[in-house]
Amino acid sequence: MESAVEASLLSNQSSEGCAAVQTAVESQLFGWFYVVVFVLALSGNSLALWIFSRQRGVSSPANVFLVHLAVADLSYVIILPLRAVYHFTGGHWPLGEVPCRVVGFLFYVNMYASLYFLACVAGDRYLAVVHAVRSMKLRQGRYAHMVSFSLWVLVTVSMAPLLVTHQTAQVDNTTVCLQLYREKASRKALVSLAVAFTPPFLATLSCYLLIIHSLHRGSRLEPALKLRALRTIGAVMLIYVVCFLPYHLSRATFILGYSHPDVSCQTRRALSMANRLTSSLTCLNGAMDPLVYLFGAEKFRSTLKRLFCRDKAGMTAATSGDLKGTHESSLSAKSEF
Repeated sequence: MESAVEASLLSNQSSEGCAAVQTAVESQLFGWFYVVVFVLALSGNSLALWIFSRQRGVSSPANVFLVHLAVADLSYVIILPLRAVYHFTGGHWPLGEVPCRVVGFLFYVNMYASLYFLACVAGDRYLAVVHAVRSMKLRQGRYAHMVSFSLWVLVTVSMAPLLVTHQTAQVDNTTVCLQLYREKASRKALVSLAVAFTPPFLATLSCYLLIIHSLHRGSRLEPALKLRALRTIGAVMLIYVVCFLPYHLSRATFILGYSHPDVSCQTRRALSMANRLTSSLTCLNGAMDPLVYLFGAEKFRSTLKRLFCRDKAGMTAATSGDLKGTHESSLSAKSEF
């Protein structure tokens, strides 16, 4: 039903002379953008998984969530070359129906899994900083794994309908993959958008505001650990501002304005372009998430230092100096920041 409506929408655009047409320059820019993001995200997240897999002992909850975040990124990164092919061929989808469905499915699974895992990281940071001692029993790796697998099931089941509905259409003798840049202007889509995005965003924002308030009020964390906590917060909020907020604001604007009878053809084309641009920005989260690993996981950071810094002895001494402390809250948060 949904794909039929989208196909009808695209056909109506074409018949009215208002179809969103990409120029050759735009197609090349989009294509090369996905190639660059693919290289950066694949290398960064593969390195992260390799480092996390080499860690010994019991993983902290934060590291568990970061591992699942890296898996979510890689599950989408591997199909970015297909998006590049779509643009290099001038907006034509030559790969058939099933790959189109898979590309759309992995896009949404990655985006919303990433949102929820970032929210889990924020919640764990909140417990580690604000309720360091009282939360030690709750903050265990096995609980983090249970939460993570539950989120995978929730997101996968929610997006599963994308795998069983027709997602390609013929528009002006060109095969269009409707799942790449969804332009369905249904109010039901607006509700789905709000339900999927708002809870993890508000949870993340609330946790980080409470952490900042605690640090400002006088947390027992050492200055070095406070700085790392703030850097982690900054990295996550940067990902939201660059990758997720523009897309969801653009989608909401598109849904509310595209089908309005007073909207001009030029405005509709602008809304379609904004939809494509912000959709492409969401892919950047795979390239930017390694910043969260860098600031949010001490073992990840120290392993990178050993890999890329020659002065290992000096680095070890510096790291040890940063992590000294006697407060119980610092002891609880050391492995997290």
